Amino acid sequence: MNDLDIARAITPQPIDDIAEKIGIPASALVRYGEDKAKVTLDWIEGANGRENGRLILVTAITPTPAGEGKTTTTVGLGDGLSRIGKRTAICLREPSLGPCFGMKGGAAGGGYAQVIPMEDINLHFTGDFHAIAAANNLLAALIDNAVYWRKDLGLDNRRISWRRSVDMNDRSLRQLVTSLGGVPNGAPREGGFDITAASEIMAILCLASDLNDLQRRLGNIIIGQDMEQRRFVHAREINAQGAMTALLKDALKPNLVQTLEGTPAFVHGGPFANIAHGCNSLIATKLALKCADFVVTEAGFGADLGPKNSSISNVVRAGLNPPRWCWSQPCGL
Repeated sequence: MNDLDIARAITPQPIDDIAEKIGIPASALVRYGEDKAKVTLDWIEGANGRENGRLILVTAITPTPAGEGKTTTTVGLGDGLSRIGKRTAICLREPSLGPCFGMKGGAAGGGYAQVIPMEDINLHFTGDFHAIAAANNLLAALIDNAVYWRKDLGLDNRRISWRRSVDMNDRSLRQLVTSLGGVPNGAPREGGFDITAASEIMAILCLASDLNDLQRRLGNIIIGQDMEQRRFVHAREINAQGAMTALLKDALKPNLVQTLEGTPAFVHGGPFANIAHGCNSLIATKLALKCADFVVTEAGFGADLGPKNSSISNVVRAGLNPPRWCWSQPCGL
């Protein structure tokens, strides 16, 4: 049986039952069908006073294009801890559609160590990536609008640093010229698209602790420079942060699903490790640590970008103890 057949052969447990295993009440869930849900931010804030569990990090070295089995190892270890009676939760990154339809494929584990519903998780899931792309491109549109109308701001059209995003591998969009078609369409300039997982919005969402922190971080984004002094111009100067936060208010809520064996799994956020911190959202990791005795997470794209730059920095930001280490070996488990 292949991964898809294995995943489809399992009948998922109701998401309310999965949440109950780690002490999350049904009233704290925003359900997306019977097998996936988000956890409300109000309930997460109320759980902050609980003691933290233990954090276990799974990473890998010398990655090949096919990936090194970090997710599979994480799921297997989490299921193993659950099997011996430990209150366990798993934290994973959300898959990007680019790799899903590319050489690498999906990112929900493999064999009998998978998170489900695998097809939903690998595709649109709860819409987080779409919200991130929308917020990213809203800022791009507001920047072009400011260049066209806000002469007082003095944005230099040649030094706009913000790029658009789409969650797909599309090499034709990497570098292009925008605003063609005459004066009503603005001033032409070079631009381009990044994949959504490489967007700064993705990194910001995964480091934000709440909606106010998210809005503050969005306002601090540098969008370009002005003409007179080459001063850095921030998103807050064009009042973009409020509208962007509105688009991301649901995406900030962690997603709860399950493994094939019914272990609770938070799958939330997915910044690439070669350009950002390369692990799931801080808010999901902190929530899991309040709800479980052991939390197994994965990070990195090569160990040098895993322990050093991603999960350790998140642990420090969260004020938690450093994780215990679990290594998956190169080219296998």
